[in-house]
Amino acid sequence: MNETMTKGEITITHTRADGTLVDGSRKGDGVFELIRPHGFRFFRSLGQLGIARSRDRQAQNWKINAAAAALRAAGWTVTIEINEDIRRSFDEAETERAQRAVDRAERYDAYSDRAVSSSQAHYSRSHEMADAIPMGQPILVGHHSEGRDRRYRARIHDAMGKSIAEGKRAEHWADRAETAARYKEFRDNPPRTLRRIEKLQADLRRVEKWQAGESAGGYTRDIGNPATVAELKRRHEELSEQIAYWQQIIKTAEEEGFKVWSSADFKKGDFVHNRGTWYEVLRVNKKSVTIPHIHNGTGKKVVRADDNNLNWTWLVPYDEVSGRKSAEEMRELLKPSTAV
Repeated sequence: MNETMTKGEITITHTRADGTLVDGSRKGDGVFELIRPHGFRFFRSLGQLGIARSRDRQAQNWKINAAAAALRAAGWTVTIEINEDIRRSFDEAETERAQRAVDRAERYDAYSDRAVSSSQAHYSRSHEMADAIPMGQPILVGHHSEGRDRRYRARIHDAMGKSIAEGKRAEHWADRAETAARYKEFRDNPPRTLRRIEKLQADLRRVEKWQAGESAGGYTRDIGNPATVAELKRRHEELSEQIAYWQQIIKTAEEEGFKVWSSADFKKGDFVHNRGTWYEVLRVNKKSVTIPHIHNGTGKKVVRADDNNLNWTWLVPYDEVSGRKSAEEMRELLKPSTAV
């Protein structure tokens, strides 16, 4: 029992604002080895152990409880503190994610620059060494210099290999830097944002059904359980906040000229622009328009209903629409030129 008491105290905390973190552990005390199998890792920026990607989410109790059990079995005293109501706004979370992406881009750029310099240094070294060997000079087998010459040529080969490896590493970090630099552009892309809003709205409708005691998505929730009711309320607030955030992104895009298309913009016989080709609209649906199959559009700028040689159709979601013309506008556009 005395041995158990000497292990110390560990506190595992979780809030939506900070995620799941571990307090009371020190490097080399064996805690990391015990809880790593349960999804915990070391956050270098915080100097703490915790669960990755646990911020802005509900506590993963199965991981926390499993880690606590492993620690207690090893003689640690463990306290678990969970407060789901402490959270940050979605706007705050997105702003931080964007800033972290900028920081990553700068860091990856630095990694790439160092790898480029290293690659160039190894390349220059290999060529300097190779230049010391007379052109066409073979290894003199049996000569007293054979062993030294082979080792020298091996070092040349090794330097060139390092140059190539460092060059590939530079490309890797450059690609990651570009991806990180485009994070916000990627997140705020209007068509992608529209799809995101649609998914969030579907999630919100599901939560609202659960709150009403109904089945949704093949599942129900026990609304007689206060903890479940509280979590559904939190989830409703979070989803509503996210939807409002992304709708503002779309509103800003519209103010800058982006068009949000819908069924109100089309009628049968109109033409829709998609991926560089105009297709005649065969039917207007709630979330899309039906057109002749896109394979009919290979090498064509305009595909009419009569051009549907494959006799198949295709659906174009409104978030993939890039333009509209009426049947009259298309006839006018396709009129032969009378200019002399």
